[in-house]
Amino acid sequence: MLVNDIKIIGGGSAGWMTAATLISQFPHKKITLIESPKIATVGVGESTLGLINSWMTLLGIEDEDFMSHCDASYKLSIGFENFYRKDSGQFHYPFGSPYIEENIATLNDWYFKKFLYPNTPVSDYAECLFPQMALVKQNRIFKNEQNQIPSFNFKADVAYHFDATKFGLWLRDHYCIPKGVKHQKAEVKDTKVNDDVGIEYIVLDDDSKVKADLFIDCTGFSSLLIGKALKEPFESFEDVLPNNSAWATRIPYKNKKKELVGYTNCTAIDNGWVWNIPLWSRIGSGYVYSDKYISDDDALLQFQKHIKKGDELEYKHIKMRTGTHKRTWIKNVCAIGLSAGFIEPLESNGLYTVHEFLLRLVRTLQREYVSQWDRDVYNSATKTLFIEFKEFVAMHFALSHRDDTEYWRDIMNRLYSNCLLYTSDA
Repeated sequence: MLVNDIKIIGGGSAGWMTAATLISQFPHKKITLIESPKIATVGVGESTLGLINSWMTLLGIEDEDFMSHCDASYKLSIGFENFYRKDSGQFHYPFGSPYIEENIATLNDWYFKKFLYPNTPVSDYAECLFPQMALVKQNRIFKNEQNQIPSFNFKADVAYHFDATKFGLWLRDHYCIPKGVKHQKAEVKDTKVNDDVGIEYIVLDDDSKVKADLFIDCTGFSSLLIGKALKEPFESFEDVLPNNSAWATRIPYKNKKKELVGYTNCTAIDNGWVWNIPLWSRIGSGYVYSDKYISDDDALLQFQKHIKKGDELEYKHIKMRTGTHKRTWIKNVCAIGLSAGFIEPLESNGLYTVHEFLLRLVRTLQREYVSQWDRDVYNSATKTLFIEFKEFVAMHFALSHRDDTEYWRDIMNRLYSNCLLYTSDA
């Protein structure tokens, strides 16, 4: 199939990141984004990983371009608190590589230290091997153009906290539309499925019929095209990732100089974990949990107790679907973002899968003609990415020794063998 006319269905960060990527790489293709004026975006994907810089470099976007528009701050690490045991403290997973050039045989020999001194806290690992932890501890950051810090590269090892909704709007107004993306606000009322091509056309709320060489499904958890229209099976990750709900809120700073830190913090509590994401003007926080172990109302009370806030804040409830469709590209429909699948918020993987899928989509479309082989290769690559990240996130729970609640006891005794031995059949 020859792809010249691309219709992106759905906005938000996934939709506008898709539009930005396609218009940057294929300026002569016809690219249109159609979004509902009534459906709100999830809007809580506020934390990124360093790999987003590869995507931004491809698009020619610099941090100075968008940060002031998106309430953004820099991110150097992810902190994990009380995941090992209740009240066990915090350890960091900083970005970048460990500095091992002066170690014996340039190897990661911290494990010898732990063997010889068993009482060495696990937090010591990052503080010993990652010089950028000095920046995290002192709450400082600078562009490392003179390479003052060994094994640290600002362009590769720094990520961002930002308001995902504002980031999508910035891409829309400052990147996509100026470069030629067409924007249409309309409801999708119906879809016409064709067994040969996939979706023959979609019907909008004004009864107009819209065709495309390729439809990109960015409709979030509803998966309007790939799920509802094409009925592609959804493979759940609930067996190893039970969290399916979240409460989210925005917290004003009390002491911005102290609270605006250069990392995302994740704190394990009774029935899940709480994120703390410091943006420039406020903190984004949320409680990720499983409704199998606690009711939504009780989870909200637990969350309020943890953040020491009550009804003075506004709270948003989010139902999550963990897993992925068996295939994310079928005939003339490709799903990007939550419509393709979701793992869970830990390790900031929501926007990560968006830009990584888009990089693979670009490689495929550069072949100009898309065959079934191209779709199969894309599906295999994206499925592998999902599964590997699922396993990575699952290990954060599997390695916990918490047993203070039914939730954590089930986590500790859950069967993970299928997760570890998984091989993609895509």
